[in-house]
Amino acid sequence: MQGSLRLVVVVCLVLSGLPRPSLAFERRDAVVRAVEVCSPAVVNIRTEQIVTRRDNPVFGFGGSLFEEFFGQFSRPQDYTTQSLGSGVVIDPEGLVLTNAHVIAKASKIFIALPGNSGEVEGTLVGYDELLDLAVVRLPERSAGQSYPHLQLGRADDLLIGESVIAIGNPLGFGSSITTGVVSGPLRALSLGDDFTAVFIQTDALINPGNSGGPLININGELIGINTAIARQAQGIGFAIPADVVRRILPELVTQGRIRRGFLGVVPGETGQAFADARGYGGVLVTDLLEGSPAARAGIHLADVILALDEVPVDSPREFLNFLRSYSPGGKVQLRILRGMKEEQVTAVLEAVPMAAMLEYARKTFGFSLAGSNGLLVKEIVSGSPADQVGMHQGDHVVEVAGRRLKNLNDYVAVLKDRFGLFPLTFLIVRGDQGYYIDLP
Repeated sequence: MQGSLRLVVVVCLVLSGLPRPSLAFERRDAVVRAVEVCSPAVVNIRTEQIVTRRDNPVFGFGGSLFEEFFGQFSRPQDYTTQSLGSGVVIDPEGLVLTNAHVIAKASKIFIALPGNSGEVEGTLVGYDELLDLAVVRLPERSAGQSYPHLQLGRADDLLIGESVIAIGNPLGFGSSITTGVVSGPLRALSLGDDFTAVFIQTDALINPGNSGGPLININGELIGINTAIARQAQGIGFAIPADVVRRILPELVTQGRIRRGFLGVVPGETGQAFADARGYGGVLVTDLLEGSPAARAGIHLADVILALDEVPVDSPREFLNFLRSYSPGGKVQLRILRGMKEEQVTAVLEAVPMAAMLEYARKTFGFSLAGSNGLLVKEIVSGSPADQVGMHQGDHVVEVAGRRLKNLNDYVAVLKDRFGLFPLTFLIVRGDQGYYIDLP
């Protein structure tokens, strides 16, 4: 009855020549309501980077012997470069999530809140370049005041074809809104030769302006952080899932970085026949560190790990990369194949133990090291890979996998990053000769 009465009123107004009243409230669909709820928490981020350069008196010869010779005659000058991006406030105290590339190398970080004139200076709390996440803190507000914010939702129940909204605040003028659908809820994406991560794939346009802003569902829930577009294709964007953010956020806030969680599995290839039969590779448990979280969870040698938290793994490298988004104390559910039977096990990760890493290296490569200022080989295991290639006690180990080493901490850091990836390239120095060798 009410709808019929409204229609009669509109018809009468049209026939009388009077302007039709606004019916905007009827157009407030789910997208409009979601944006209204979320936009106050979306901020603009502007960074400044101070770069020092020298005027080159021999223009055209940069990086040459001319520059080395005439460098003393050049004058240093400071230049300020700027970049823009978006972010989202995720708690009432003023923690802002954004992309690491938005604040990379920033000397200062300025944040503009929606509806406010001017900017405030933020403080970098923590970041991770590989996962492309950063946390910035806004200034403390007066007692009783809080920041508009969004709480992290979940992305593990996303549906293909589900509507999503990408919001940004690229110039501080207000919200930049794009809509689309989910093309892939949890899609593995290679970010170069050495890293693969899980993203939400969407056709909602993600441009540099709304990079770092929130991806929300139709209910206004924060399901991801907009992070990238595929350059080789139009209409394909990616967002870091909220579940990944939730896992690593405490590490970024308390540690300023992401410490790598330790599982204790050395993964291997399953073989092409296995991959063809299942459609993806999985990883074979080729070694298991004694007393490790994997061993305590009940994983056995020769088990095949099919998925981590229901994200299928296709190769040892992908498996190790996925583990980068799990920090010490975090839980990971592993779907494994033992014989012909699939099982689910849960492991609680721990910080990487230095002693375990050194013993793993001794067992795998066949030597042990000592030294606090430079590393010397103190033992060669008879018949080991190191023994077979002719390494000697007293050799200097200068570099591993392209990284220079000063002490055992540097060595363990490389072992953590390259754990389970073979071979590793070592630079060995004996006397005035240097040798590159691959082990095992």
